[in-house]
Amino acid sequence: MIQINNLTYRYHNGFTALSDVNCKISSGIHLLLGENGAGKTTFMHVIAGLRTPTQGSCIVNGMASCLRNPSTLAQLFIYTDNMLLPCKNIMEYTKSHARFYPSFSIEILQECLKEFGMTGYEPLASLSFGNRRKAQIAYVIALNTDVLLLDEPANGLDITAKQSLRRLLARFVDPTHCVVISTHTVSDLESLFDTLTVIHKGQLITSMPVWQITERLSFRSDMMPPQEYIYCEQEQGLFRYIVANNNADQSTDINYQLLYNALLSPMGNKIIKQLNTPTES
Repeated sequence: MIQINNLTYRYHNGFTALSDVNCKISSGIHLLLGENGAGKTTFMHVIAGLRTPTQGSCIVNGMASCLRNPSTLAQLFIYTDNMLLPCKNIMEYTKSHARFYPSFSIEILQECLKEFGMTGYEPLASLSFGNRRKAQIAYVIALNTDVLLLDEPANGLDITAKQSLRRLLARFVDPTHCVVISTHTVSDLESLFDTLTVIHKGQLITSMPVWQITERLSFRSDMMPPQEYIYCEQEQGLFRYIVANNNADQSTDINYQLLYNALLSPMGNKIIKQLNTPTES
């Protein structure tokens, strides 16, 4: 669905935001991690066709996204943290905007709004930041596009709204569609992710399915320091650590924060080596 080939993006001031990135992102819900300034937003902008690669290519559904072909854009949407809608309310916005997205579903919009306790006729200008985001998120989910890029979608949402967002994504994301979520608060949606992609200082560190990660790594915690581990950190008296999974039939849940810290640590190469080691059939 999304094919990234030798992608480099360099800004006019010479700063290289992305360097020789190669990956394939297929259907499912994908987690995109990276520190501030890692290149995540640039990565998503390139996929959305908002930026043209300096080198390499980004192919979405067989077409270079930077060409901004109408048929490609009709099945692609990016929701950013500072998105503004020039309208009185969401229902009014559908009349002028949704016509460009043939897969838009008014039924899904109504269900999403209902989940958030909204009607869609609330005046956006008078809503709080969090409620305005609820209305916007309900709308972008209802667009029902093949590719949906979400930049910090849970930002500004309260605990109940975050739970609603998780339910809506699980309910309305078609299995054949692709959703890429960039976030620093992984715990809000961690049960949804099918794939993890990590970018660090413009470099792709890893991009692979969660099931492959847990097939090769085991994530554990203990009150006592472990005897053997690939990576370990201590927090509030508890040791959290990663070991090689020598029995794929006894996989553990993935600890995204621990894995992210490990990948960016001096032990990162050992983690990558283990991830790239095929398991015995």
